[in-house]
Amino acid sequence: MDDDGRYRDGRSDFVRGAKDIAKVAKKQVGKKMGRGVDKMADEYTKRSYKRFEEEDDDEDYGGVPSSNDGGYYRNDSRANDDEGHSDSTEGHDEDDEIYEGEYQGIPRADSGKAGSIDGVTAAQGQQFRDLSAYESERRKDQEELAEQYETILQECGHGKFQWTLYFVLGLALMADGVEIFVVGFVLPSAEKDMCLSEPNKGMLGLIVYLGMMVGAFVWGGLADRIGRRQTLLISLSINSVFAFFSSFVQGYVSFLFCRLASGVGIGGSIPIVFSYYSEFLAREKRGEHLSWLCMFWMIGGIYASAMAWAIIPHYGWSFQMGSAYQFHSWRVFVLVCALPSVAAISALTTMPESPRFYLENGKHDEAWMILKQVHDTNMRAKGYPERVFSVTTIKTVKQMDDLVNLGDSAAWHQKWKIKLSTLFHQVWSNFLTIFSPEYRRTTYMMMAVWFSMSFSYYGLTVWFPDMIKYLQKQEYHSRTKFFAKEKVEHVTFNFTLENQVHRQGEYFNDKFMNLKMRSMVFENSLFEECYFEDITSSNTFFKNCTFIATLFYNTDLFKYRLVNCKLINSTFLHNKEGCLLSDVSDENNAYMVYFVSFLGTLAVLPGNIVSALLMDKIGRLRMLAGSSVISCVSCFFLSFGNSESAMIALLCLFGGISIASWNALDVLTVELYPSDKRTTAFGFLNALCKLAAVLGISIFTSFVGITKAVPILFASGALAVGSFLALKLPETRGQVLQ
Repeated sequence: MDDDGRYRDGRSDFVRGAKDIAKVAKKQVGKKMGRGVDKMADEYTKRSYKRFEEEDDDEDYGGVPSSNDGGYYRNDSRANDDEGHSDSTEGHDEDDEIYEGEYQGIPRADSGKAGSIDGVTAAQGQQFRDLSAYESERRKDQEELAEQYETILQECGHGKFQWTLYFVLGLALMADGVEIFVVGFVLPSAEKDMCLSEPNKGMLGLIVYLGMMVGAFVWGGLADRIGRRQTLLISLSINSVFAFFSSFVQGYVSFLFCRLASGVGIGGSIPIVFSYYSEFLAREKRGEHLSWLCMFWMIGGIYASAMAWAIIPHYGWSFQMGSAYQFHSWRVFVLVCALPSVAAISALTTMPESPRFYLENGKHDEAWMILKQVHDTNMRAKGYPERVFSVTTIKTVKQMDDLVNLGDSAAWHQKWKIKLSTLFHQVWSNFLTIFSPEYRRTTYMMMAVWFSMSFSYYGLTVWFPDMIKYLQKQEYHSRTKFFAKEKVEHVTFNFTLENQVHRQGEYFNDKFMNLKMRSMVFENSLFEECYFEDITSSNTFFKNCTFIATLFYNTDLFKYRLVNCKLINSTFLHNKEGCLLSDVSDENNAYMVYFVSFLGTLAVLPGNIVSALLMDKIGRLRMLAGSSVISCVSCFFLSFGNSESAMIALLCLFGGISIASWNALDVLTVELYPSDKRTTAFGFLNALCKLAAVLGISIFTSFVGITKAVPILFASGALAVGSFLALKLPETRGQVLQ
């Protein structure tokens, strides 16, 4: 009997040691693998325990039957632990309970050491098998959710809720359209206040695109982790705040920074808005209504053009505080352009989060409540308030997040550091998955299509206005009047002098008072005992002239306007402060810029309507490729644009055709990627779009006034490549949202 007791005590110690090893292995691996490793460790514990029970059976000590079921449920494993007691655990009291992470020692038996090595090796191998199985289960859950979610949307119907969300998200998209035009409209006026050089003006024009590029990537990635609605609210708030500040700052650097930050904020609008809205639309409505949503970008352009037309030319709308602070009408325009973003924030606070996002992140109850809200809102609006939302349970996707608990004793900054670090790694990991073998081909093809479309579209849409300005200058210079060897004595000039060239003239005792000089050039002329008072000039120069006993009082004829001139007994008093403006800028020219932008934006209306009506009938790929081909053909008509009116007509034609390609591309991007990667992929592709826009604008504008052939070849070639690659993409019409 004593031998039996010693054998039983030794075997109990051996069993306890084996369980010890299993718990230690569970602690080490569990920190990295989360729930998947919990499964592995419990399975390993059961296998080890079962092995010793089988040895016990061989010695006729009896055992506990074990299940051969390979499934893992946390509740089942606990139940087995509570019920699975044999005589091998007799005498085990509460003081001997093994807690997770508590080291209890290793049995001395050699067989125990060998068993521990085999157990850890088996645990490591099981870890990878469990991860693969878990990912397979997660993918299966996503597929089941996609089908069930489509059925639920069919039951909810399409009605008041979707149309309300349509106008709310439309305001956010409208704010994006406004942002594109703001800097271009204020540049002619802002250059006077900030004394902008040509490089500074070019940087100010491109900084918005660079900000939007960063914003699209950042906000797109965050929207897949913290939610569509919350991320959109943050991005629009940043846009509103810095757009407001940019209307008041005085310096060039501060204005540049504010417009950069404003661009970063609005960069999240397009990728989030389309993904957000698509997750409330059934498949038969998705293509059409996403295309209707694109109209708000056009409305944003029209709003910006109309406000610029109404506000900026009214230079009386201004005030100043001393000489340091000035608030002119163009700053009022910048302030007004922030209103769509503010309105979008106010309206968005009344809308719920995307239920699809909640289901992808395991939040069943929140998603169910929102879908019930959609159903009830639509049914009441249609006159069926008695209809009940019949869905009781919705499939949720298994989660694989690594949770780090620092406890209550950790400092707040440590908690935030860990949270932000974890969020960054999650966003980056999600971004890398769009280049996994499953999505790699689709991503590369979409990158090529997005780049080619953006390179040609933005390059040409900026090249068109620059070409119109160039043609205007050419026509203006063709009307220049030339005067040679004229002699003028005792004459008072008190009217505007414009677009004239005077060579080898002699001016004696003449007065130039209270006048404007625009594009005036005096070459090899003599000014003796003349008087210049209260002169405002632009693009005016005196070259190789001689001034004798001449007085300049309250003028902006600075010495850098006097090129290789001789000043003999001449005086400058109370010079005006200002900048050297090389371009002709008057109200008529400003009105023309706003009018051209207005027409170009309004011209996309027919293309928007056609694409919305046909998107779900002919498919995304045919719409994208067909519109790109027609746009490519229309590029060759640019060679006939030899007048201002012809260039305006071609701008309207190109914009009206190419908008259908953009609508199809937006819909296709939403439908090609699953919900947990949708805004990440859309944000990345939209960021690439802005990079291509910067390259296209820089390259195309460099050929203004030199040749039309290069822009035509670049644009048509890019569109041809884009239309060819578009046909290689999978068609998504009629498919459930992945």
